[in-house]
Amino acid sequence: MDVIFPYLRAFVCGGALCLIGQILIDKTSLTPARILVSYVVAGVILGGLGVYPWLVEWGGAGATVPLTGFGYLLAKGVAQAVAEKGPLGILTGGITAAAGGITAAVLFGLLGALLFKSRPKS
Repeated sequence: MDVIFPYLRAFVCGGALCLIGQILIDKTSLTPARILVSYVVAGVILGGLGVYPWLVEWGGAGATVPLTGFGYLLAKGVAQAVAEKGPLGILTGGITAAAGGITAAVLFGLLGALLFKSRPKS
């Protein structure tokens, strides 16, 4: 039974983050783009305050996969770079920490564009 609990916690954590996003879409006049940016900013703030590491430990992939996890990754990278390089780490830490994910997104986008033909929605 202990094997299934990490999956259940990830499902609950990720589901709760998605539920909050859906409520924001349904009940506010915020655009999806603003909600996505808000999620990244919330991840940065919660990561900077030390709250998000606890959520990552408890929720696993349910906390790291959504956009709040990307914000947390940026904050964690900046904190680590500032500790290693000083104030210059503010400018380089976030990009260095997220470079692998950004590169993968660009390469998979390019691969999708090369393999599939686009067509208009109709």
